[in-house]
Amino acid sequence: MRGLLTRLDGRVLHEDLDLDVRRGEVLGVVGGSGSGKSVLLRTIVGLQRPSSGAIEVFGEDVQAQSEGRRRQIEARWGVLFQDGALFSSMTVAENVAVPLKEQLALPAPLIDEITQLKIALVGLPADAGAKRPAELSGGMRKRAGLARALALDPELLFLDEPTAGLDPIAAAAFDTLIGDLRRALGLTVFMVTHDLDSLVAICDRIAVLVDKRLRIGTMAELLRDPDPWIQEYFRGPRGRAATERTAGRSDD
Repeated sequence: MRGLLTRLDGRVLHEDLDLDVRRGEVLGVVGGSGSGKSVLLRTIVGLQRPSSGAIEVFGEDVQAQSEGRRRQIEARWGVLFQDGALFSSMTVAENVAVPLKEQLALPAPLIDEITQLKIALVGLPADAGAKRPAELSGGMRKRAGLARALALDPELLFLDEPTAGLDPIAAAAFDTLIGDLRRALGLTVFMVTHDLDSLVAICDRIAVLVDKRLRIGTMAELLRDPDPWIQEYFRGPRGRAATERTAGRSDD
């Protein structure tokens, strides 16, 4: 992203914002309430147009492409929205099959086989495929949404608050899953989160939205940043506790 300007309801959320995401990394995006973290994700994937600036993905300006070319680019990324954003009238298997049916001309038996593979890949039991989202726990819905995001074997994965609403055990398990999938599939992950444990456990770098711009670095680099909000966020009681918990898991 270069020079990104985003306005929402007459308010400037991002101003002259620059960002490079490195292939193969997990980049965490954090910021205060209302800072525009999720809006940034939605802008990158084309659900909201920026007021100005350029967004380039896989070497192509996504805003300048034809509809057909844009669909081809979009097939190379997957998105997990908050709480999974599953179609409530469909089963989990039918949800996972949606991108396969939209993007690929495959026979039904092969779609069913791929769907079951993706469901298993995210750690859901086989019988979850026949259930509707309302029959699942919050953690299972997120895993089902992740299975759909991975349906087309994407290179780039967008996650919007993936551990929000999960208990600590389920959140830690989801962090482990993302880390394992990143390594096994060679994914690049752009993760909007407020979960300090996730930032410490699986992120290579962190981008902090402060005063409409981004400050980017490793955890160690950001801990040296003099910005008051960054210091309070990472050096406050929750930040210290997250660092200590993750250090404890590493020692184990």
